[in-house]
Amino acid sequence: MNYISTRGSAPILGFGEAMMTGLARDGGLYVPQTMPVMEHWEIAALAGLPYEEVAFRVMRPFLGGFFTDDEFRGLIDKAYGGFHHAARAPMVQLGSNHFLLELFHGPTLAFKDFAMSLIGQMMQAALAKTGERITIVGATSGDTGSAAIEAFRGLANVDVFILFPHGRVSDVQRRQMTTPSEANVHALAIEGDFDDAQARVKDMFNDFAFRDGVRLAGVNSINWARVLAQVVYYFYAGVALGAPHRQVSFTVPTGNFGDIYAGSIAQWLGLTIDRLVIATNQNDILDRALRTGEYRTNGVKPSVSPSMDIQVSSNFERALFDAYLHDGPAIAELMGEMKSGGFRIRQDVLERLRAQFESGSCSEEETLATIARLHKTTGELLCPHSAVGVKVAEEHLGDEPMITLATAHPAKFPDAVERATGIRPGLPLHMADLFQREERMTRVPNDLAALQELIRERIAR
Repeated sequence: MNYISTRGSAPILGFGEAMMTGLARDGGLYVPQTMPVMEHWEIAALAGLPYEEVAFRVMRPFLGGFFTDDEFRGLIDKAYGGFHHAARAPMVQLGSNHFLLELFHGPTLAFKDFAMSLIGQMMQAALAKTGERITIVGATSGDTGSAAIEAFRGLANVDVFILFPHGRVSDVQRRQMTTPSEANVHALAIEGDFDDAQARVKDMFNDFAFRDGVRLAGVNSINWARVLAQVVYYFYAGVALGAPHRQVSFTVPTGNFGDIYAGSIAQWLGLTIDRLVIATNQNDILDRALRTGEYRTNGVKPSVSPSMDIQVSSNFERALFDAYLHDGPAIAELMGEMKSGGFRIRQDVLERLRAQFESGSCSEEETLATIARLHKTTGELLCPHSAVGVKVAEEHLGDEPMITLATAHPAKFPDAVERATGIRPGLPLHMADLFQREERMTRVPNDLAALQELIRERIAR
């Protein structure tokens, strides 16, 4: 199994190299050179299996033998052994044909734990074989950072630096990143928004002297292994509701596009997905792009669903690469146009995207109203991101089961939930003392040189 860059001019890599590299050296994102396909009977056989076994069977064809079967099973078991629900990703029913897939039972209460817990185990195992040390730098709108820190804190061969937009994450999200005491963890509050943080991370990867000098690695969803791990819960939920003998649909609240792109991978592998619905908040660039064909930024507006406050969706590049029929130079040209604010999607490409994805958006008022209504009618407390998904899903219900991804625990965003329902959700027992823990973070400017100097100094200690 080999991996190629979406921009067409980076070296072809195997799975292990692609995982440890993160961003390709031509600035693109790695994707499989060829896509495996699961047989109908293989998918049907997943029904009723533990989550860990589904993960092994779905992901194994992509590894290219990088881990032995026994090694990989062990890594999966370690990754999900710390989850706080035996089913890992349980489902609840919201309506006659509408289901909520709870992805918030991991250690940091968000869907990012499914991928980050596993990639942490895989990277540590790979480094143990070589004795090398790496520097992980990531950007977060809130959930990726805490999941990355939880996955890599205290590991011997890793320093982890997480950039988050100062004042634009919830108090719980911030404290999950700033209270770990391990010396290899560095929480950096950057002046600006998530797009600024993400841009500085990409700048570091594109500065090859810095990248090679500090042994830079990435764990944002630019990393293929992150996307791959998220493919698993589409199969886990789909077969529970009758796939592949019937079709199912998914609605995914998303800002950076990685979570719903994982759904498209599941579809290509053979899962009988009828519709993949993109749900955006008021920062609706993905919905606008599908409706108008114009992918143009217009400034990030802070919202009650801050993890979706994004205008530059990294993983959309992978979807464009597929829709442009793997034309790397065309993707490189489009990404160059992003520097001036955006681009127009070619009509034939737009039609391919529309054939694969539907979309909708949800205002602030609609988000809060959905939280209130669902609690009244079902007893479910939704986080604001999950509420965005539910509202958009309700507009796309059909004959087949609709599964909406619940991406975070409501206690991660207690202010919004309390505003909507009058109920302030409490943190689970394992995190009950979060607000008594001491914080440790560094305020940093939105400046590449200053960030690089800080990282060099910290890893030299």
